[in-house]
Amino acid sequence: MEKKQGFFSALREEVARGLTPARARGRSRSRSESPRRGPSPVVELLLLPRRRWRRRGMVGGPAVPRSGSLAPLMEGPDSGEGEGDEARKERGWGQWVKGQLSRAPSVSTSATASCRPSDLRLLLGVMAAPLAPIHVCSTDPLPHLSIKDTPIETSSAQYILQQYTAASGGLKLLSSVRNAYAMGKVRMVATELEMATKIVRKRNASRDAESGSFVLWQMAPDMWYVELAAGGSKVRAGCNGKLVWRHTPWLGAHAAKGPVRPLRRALQGLDPLTTASMFANARCIGEKKVNGEDCFILKLCADPQTLRARSDGPAEVIRHVLFGYFSQRTGLLIHIEDSHLTRIQASAGGDAAYWETSINSFIDDYRPVDGMMIAHSGHSVVTLFRFGEVAMSHTKTRMEEAWTIEEVAFNVPGLSMDCFIPPADIKRGSISEACELPQGERGENTVAGNHRAKVAALEKSHDGADGNIVWRVEV
Repeated sequence: MEKKQGFFSALREEVARGLTPARARGRSRSRSESPRRGPSPVVELLLLPRRRWRRRGMVGGPAVPRSGSLAPLMEGPDSGEGEGDEARKERGWGQWVKGQLSRAPSVSTSATASCRPSDLRLLLGVMAAPLAPIHVCSTDPLPHLSIKDTPIETSSAQYILQQYTAASGGLKLLSSVRNAYAMGKVRMVATELEMATKIVRKRNASRDAESGSFVLWQMAPDMWYVELAAGGSKVRAGCNGKLVWRHTPWLGAHAAKGPVRPLRRALQGLDPLTTASMFANARCIGEKKVNGEDCFILKLCADPQTLRARSDGPAEVIRHVLFGYFSQRTGLLIHIEDSHLTRIQASAGGDAAYWETSINSFIDDYRPVDGMMIAHSGHSVVTLFRFGEVAMSHTKTRMEEAWTIEEVAFNVPGLSMDCFIPPADIKRGSISEACELPQGERGENTVAGNHRAKVAALEKSHDGADGNIVWRVEV
């Protein structure tokens, strides 16, 4: 029996047949411009506006078999409503590819009626697109193993990273990856709320869990884009190598505080080379058994300069520590522990509040993909702990997330920098990570203080070499 052609295989064949990477790079770098060169007949049919389908006798759109190409999709959050004729415009190839592959279907309203909007906002704000502690570049060479005049903690960490790189596929193979794509599903739920006087646990946590999906695009160096939808809401975030931005339904599009940093979700077994670069300056602090597996522990701390750059007005990031647990048997990363502490001054003369966010991720189901070992499932436990000067005022919120990876691909042909251009409506003020904390707990002045933090210059210019749009932020 003939095997059905997969989603990504069909698109890859269409790219190779209709649009080569050279032709894709020759297209306009702007999102709003239409393609100026004729694509293949199938792509041209899929990009037709609906009113032209009617002229050709296709009221509901082109009937394409499952093994063929995909039907056209609108970019942005799924609203469930048809778009108007004036809003439908032909888009460039890079934007069309991203629109096809970054679609994250929203969950029906009936399935999420039991979840409060504040719970969903907290889940997406904390777990949708967290960032790593420091800036790293996967193109930078890893440090050579050195024993002479090197502390034992540092040389041991370098040896562990060499074993991890070899177990993941080897440095030569990992360095050959120009871009990557991953698609998966997630389930999120807030399971417990602890206060000074009582503890509230959800009895039917599985029933109240929010199901969703996500897509992740990466391109060397330092460019990535992620989109996650759950409970009818969608969070998007990206980096063009110079600016990290984020878009949420409640804050809109805004720049992130601090230096360019990798997406933490990529460190969970999806990007071995960036993970190795992240722990390049770590120290080995001991051993521990995790789920019956003996592991080495590497510890990485964010430097004071990075912490100051991430701080914003009343919100001060005090520390950010990352622990990586590498299996002694396989050499692979099987557990990540991420913890950062933020101090927030609620108002003038008032007591300060401290927020400690801890994310413990267990990484499972490593499988080879094009010769590289990629994790295909995992589970995270997130704890938000608030405490202050006033006794009996602490709160602790526990959340959980489970994810599975359904598709991974490397060196996607035709992918261009168009997929990583920041939104045109990005705000001119950078917002710190403290904005995602619960509104009622951090004080009324925090939001205003975050929005008052302006950047001196955020301007869009055109690079004369290749016409790319470059965003520059000067704090």
